Amino acid sequence: MGNADIASAQDSALLQIEQRGAVLTVGLNRPAKRNALNDAIIQDIGDCFAGLPDDVRAVVIHGLGDNFSSGLDLSELRERDATEGLVHSQTWHRVFDRIQYCRVPVIAALKGAVIGGGLELACAAHIRVAEPSAYFALPEGQRGIFVGGGGSVRLPRLIGVARMMDMMLTGRVYSATEGSAYGFAQYLVDAGTGLAKAMELAEKIASNAPLTNFAVLQALPLIAETNPQTGLLMESLMATVAQSDKEAKRRIRAFLDHKTAKVKPT
Repeated sequence: MGNADIASAQDSALLQIEQRGAVLTVGLNRPAKRNALNDAIIQDIGDCFAGLPDDVRAVVIHGLGDNFSSGLDLSELRERDATEGLVHSQTWHRVFDRIQYCRVPVIAALKGAVIGGGLELACAAHIRVAEPSAYFALPEGQRGIFVGGGGSVRLPRLIGVARMMDMMLTGRVYSATEGSAYGFAQYLVDAGTGLAKAMELAEKIASNAPLTNFAVLQALPLIAETNPQTGLLMESLMATVAQSDKEAKRRIRAFLDHKTAKVKPT
């Protein structure tokens, strides 16, 4: 296959995937459709996160073109009976679970439309970076449908039940500035810098001890939602495991050596 053929294949792929060192970038590649989500791209996202290379330590997911994702592709929406609808929703759940429970941190770079299923996808990431063009909406109420990609579980944990209820009932749209204040995103950056900021964060995170990153992703959410005594026990267990890791020991020794060197008398 020649270079032109490779470029053409990449252009037609639903995801544009590239590894830069320890960071994998996953680009939603339907810009003409505002990166609307259909079954095919959901399948590709699931396959991507199920088969991350062993040397990947962080993932950045973003949208090609001017938008992150406008949500469910309504042009491909078809009627399903109750069983088909349940299976379809649970397929999205499994894919987005692969992101939320990924072995490495996932950062979403947001711009333009972050709507419906696109917002559900963003919520599955661990860190969200928004450009000023980003806007957040759940128009399901006006469309006669309901969230089906895990949004009713993940989004209230970020912004609260009342705010999500308002969005679905009234069609309220939040700007990037409002979104960063209310919990949709942790970072608000200048126009055109969202992906660069996400990469900066990913590279920084990728340099952490892998076991510590894993503990933060897997244990911290459980600790936050369990009763205090169970949480404290889980914290102690994770602290013990993390400190026993060879990489952690090396970092602790390096930190102590650095501190000792700084306080040595001249």
